[in-house]
Amino acid sequence: MTLIEMTVVILVLLSLITTLFLGARAWKRGSDRTLCIINIRNVQQGVRAYANINGFSDGGSAPDLKSKIIGLGKYVESLPNCPSNGTYAFGGAFGENTIPPIGELYMQCDLGAADNHLPTAYSDW
Repeated sequence: MTLIEMTVVILVLLSLITTLFLGARAWKRGSDRTLCIINIRNVQQGVRAYANINGFSDGGSAPDLKSKIIGLGKYVESLPNCPSNGTYAFGGAFGENTIPPIGELYMQCDLGAADNHLPTAYSDW
């Protein structure tokens, strides 16, 4: 085996390893985005369930809403954390103690636009 052949083999292996790492990083970003959207969906469904069971209408005020849906033995067991270290904001434009109208999210991730941590279709949540 010559030195040139050995160099070619090493370069091919390095390129394969680089491709592997890039693929793993893309997979991690995709799974983090999916977990963040699942967190948003779970909280949204908890808000809808709480509103339906307790007779609140969309846009109605629900005192201490966040603590009624998030906590041990409630609709969402614990406060969700974004896997990409984003932060969640509750209430959006409507306020933390307001049931959002259909088609609006109660909880949003601050990485929504940057890393696409915003669900594409959520009007039926």
